Formats: sequence, C-alpha cells, structure tokens
Amino acid sequence: MLTGKEKRILRAEGNQLKTELWIGKEGVLEGSFKALENSFNTKELVKIKLQENCPLDKKEVAEQLCKGSGAELVQILGNTLLLYRPYPEDRD
Repeated sequence: MLTGKEKRILRAEGNQLKTELWIGKEGVLEGSFKALENSFNTKELVKIKLQENCPLDKKEVAEQLCKGSGAELVQILGNTLLLYRPYPEDRD
C-alpha cells in the first residue's frame, strides 16, 4: 500500500507522463493487459486514458487493470488513470 505522501509524489511525476494505453469502445481486452505489462517492464508508473466511447465505468476499469497486472491505483482524474507497480526486487 502506498502512503498519502508517496501517492502525492507519484501524482506529480504522472503529470509529465505521456499516455501509454487507451481504453476504447471494446473495454478492457487481453491486449490491454499485454500492453500494460510491456509498459511496466520499462516503467513503474503508467498513464491510461479512457476514451469517451468506453462502456465501462472508470473505477471498474481501474479495478480490472490493477487486479490483472498487480499494480496499485495512484489516481483517477477525469478519464485518466495512473497506475504504479514497483520493479521486482531481483530485477537485473
């Protein structure tokens, strides 16, 4: 679990990030998890945008992505999600 201070720091870092993943009219697909996993292989913080035609609620999308990737939700701001997953301890 992230503390409030850690979340504040991550939110500030997230302001400069480009969107890595877009969720559209199909909702969360298997490809969404693969793209998210690829992003987490190079970064600890990933920005995701929900398009206007996304049929799912943003909280539902956040829950699915966090559960499927092992990430933690840092922020939901409008249609933007910010997820954090630390690098593994044994990363070379």
